[in-house]
Amino acid sequence: MSAPGRPKREYRPPGGSEAAKPRGWGASYKHAHRVLRHVVTDHLSVRRVFPRSALTRIEQAIAAGERTHRGQVCFAIEGALPPLRVLHRITPRERALEVFGLLHVWDTEENAGVLIYLLLADRDVEIVADRGIDRRVAPGAWQGICARMEAAFRESRFVDGVLIGIGEISALLATHFPHTGNVPNELPDKPVVL
Repeated sequence: MSAPGRPKREYRPPGGSEAAKPRGWGASYKHAHRVLRHVVTDHLSVRRVFPRSALTRIEQAIAAGERTHRGQVCFAIEGALPPLRVLHRITPRERALEVFGLLHVWDTEENAGVLIYLLLADRDVEIVADRGIDRRVAPGAWQGICARMEAAFRESRFVDGVLIGIGEISALLATHFPHTGNVPNELPDKPVVL
C-alpha cells in the first residue's frame, strides 16, 4: 500500500509502452515467437532480401527523388535486434527513433529529413520525419505510406515496397520543400545496413 499523498507505483515495462505489458499466454507466445524471429534473422537474411543490386536501385531512387526537393531521405535496414533488446520489448518505433538520432537525420538545414527504417525480423517499417516536414504533413499520410510498403513486404516484394515508399515520400517533400537552386546533399543516399 502506498503512503497517503504519494502516487502509487505502477508497472512500467522496460520499453516504456503500456501496450508492451504482458497479457496472458497469447502475449507470451507472441513475444516468444518474436524473440525466435530475431534470433534466426541475421545479416545474411538482409543480403538475401536486399542484394547489392537492390541497394543500388534504392540509392538511385533516393538520389532521383532528392533532385525534386530540398529534403533528405535516409533508408536504414536492420535484420534483427539483439536478443536482450527484444526481451526488453523494444518496439520497432523506439528503435527507429534511436536510429534517427544515430544517423543524424535530424541534422538538416531545413529540418526536412525523413528516415525510412525497416526491421526485417518484424517486417515492420517506421517512418520518422523531422519537425520541419512533420508539421506540414498529416499523420495519416505517413501511416498510409507505411501501410502500402508493408503490403508489398507481406508479398515478399521488399525492394518494390521500399521504392514505393521513397517515391511517395519524395512527392510529399517536393510539395512542401520544392527544389530551388543548388541544394547540398546533407545525408548519404546509400542505404544503411545496421
